[in-house]
Amino acid sequence: MRAALLIAGKDLRERLRDRSAILIAVVVPLALAAIFSLTLHDVTSGSITFEYALADEDAGPVATAFREDVLGELERDGLVDLTVASTAAEARTLAERDAVGAAFVLPAGLSAAVASGRPATLSVIGSADAPIAAQVAGSIADGFVAELNAVRLAVATAIASDGGVTDRAALAAAAAATPRPIEIRDVSVERRELDTETFYAAGMAVFFLFFTVQFGITSLLDERRDGTLWRLVAAPIARSSILGGKLLTSFALGLASMVVLVVTTSLTLGAEWGDPAGVALVLLAGVLAATGVMALIATIAKTAEQAGYAQAVAALTLGLLGGAFFPVARVGGAIATLSLLTPHAWFLRGLGELAGGDGPWAVLPAVGAMLAFAAVTGGVALLRLGRMVEP
Repeated sequence: MRAALLIAGKDLRERLRDRSAILIAVVVPLALAAIFSLTLHDVTSGSITFEYALADEDAGPVATAFREDVLGELERDGLVDLTVASTAAEARTLAERDAVGAAFVLPAGLSAAVASGRPATLSVIGSADAPIAAQVAGSIADGFVAELNAVRLAVATAIASDGGVTDRAALAAAAAATPRPIEIRDVSVERRELDTETFYAAGMAVFFLFFTVQFGITSLLDERRDGTLWRLVAAPIARSSILGGKLLTSFALGLASMVVLVVTTSLTLGAEWGDPAGVALVLLAGVLAATGVMALIATIAKTAEQAGYAQAVAALTLGLLGGAFFPVARVGGAIATLSLLTPHAWFLRGLGELAGGDGPWAVLPAVGAMLAFAAVTGGVALLRLGRMVEP
């Protein structure tokens, strides 16, 4: 064990003097996590604010309800930033010039038409360059119109069933105040999903983890190329100590980089990794899985250069498939199923379970899956690495 620690200590000192190792282990993943979380925060977090214009040429009770109860509520929630236009032409101009994502036009006589049961129109003018904002505006208008139509239907039904009823306004007010007989209520469990900052911090951390752990394994190939490996073999050192030292180097580099990234992203990006005990289990299992996978891939190469290329391709493929750059679980189907064949997906799933608030033991299935990756790939790698130190 002492010999393995000495070999690992020597390799670690060499790698710490190598700036490329620090760049790959800490600087690049931290920079990419910051870029992704800052640029994609609004899109993925649901906190985007839509710019809309409103031209109210009616000023009646229906228009007031739409302006204050619908758009006003959305504006108070920070979902809508409303610009008031004096005329329909001005609202259309704002939409055509992309000053707003869409414009609502409430024509004169809207409230009177609704009260009398005559056809009425609420117009939505969408910007050609903001299709999502236009679709959301259309949905807002559709929801309001559906409510109006429900009230009008209730009033018409009451009048048809009782010919003596003539006060449409009172009937409409009563219909609008009547509780809905059926409502949809969300009783689903709390979402097990990472917020934007944490997802990209975790995704970049586990993605570059597979590049970081390769430094210890490939050093074995470097030493075989330089001839120093045979000196170690000839020394009174067990070959298991040589292999153990190299694997320990990979594990130590990977674990150190993950710990630094967890602390740094928590302090600088606001990432919330979850319960420390659960995070520790996920990190340890993730580093072991990455070490096993990269060690196995290194054994198929004859030189350190070949190993580096093969490991880079494997790390990129596994990272993309495992959802390090985007949440593949949202895609569903075959891709989401295939992602479970990567340690990355289980790493992110484990952190997602922590986000659900179920405590550290919720990560055990994900940890078990990553340990299975580590046991299978690491076991095969050890058998093959043993042959690499044969004279």
